[in-house]
Amino acid sequence: MSTGRTPPRVFLIGIAAELAGMHPQTLRVYERRGLITPQRTARNTRVYSEADVALLRRIQELSEEGLNLAGIERVLRLEQRLARALRAEMDQMIEDHRTAVAEARAARGQIVLAGRRGTSLIPRYSPVVARTMRRTH
Repeated sequence: MSTGRTPPRVFLIGIAAELAGMHPQTLRVYERRGLITPQRTARNTRVYSEADVALLRRIQELSEEGLNLAGIERVLRLEQRLARALRAEMDQMIEDHRTAVAEARAARGQIVLAGRRGTSLIPRYSPVVARTMRRTH
């Protein structure tokens, strides 16, 4: 059964290092320092995702700007914290918007079913639950 999704691309250490523009030994150093955590295969081989390669490129960029590994660690932690805060703020804004839309629709006389996944409208004079009449003989 196919879900239509393509499996995530992963790279061995040599390919990942080449894509990031660094030596494979540098990736091992970054792993020891905790800057990156590659996945491991059943045979304990390091495999790097596209996100890992992007992170390696970011580390390389910070290094070229003159930061040492301690500085790079600090910058990455701050970037992660900022991303979490922005994500939480965005989620709250979306939830506030959904609530405001539901309230506006309700004020127009429509029944609104609001949930975390969105809202759906039911026209004002449509029955919410369809009734069926049974005849008894």
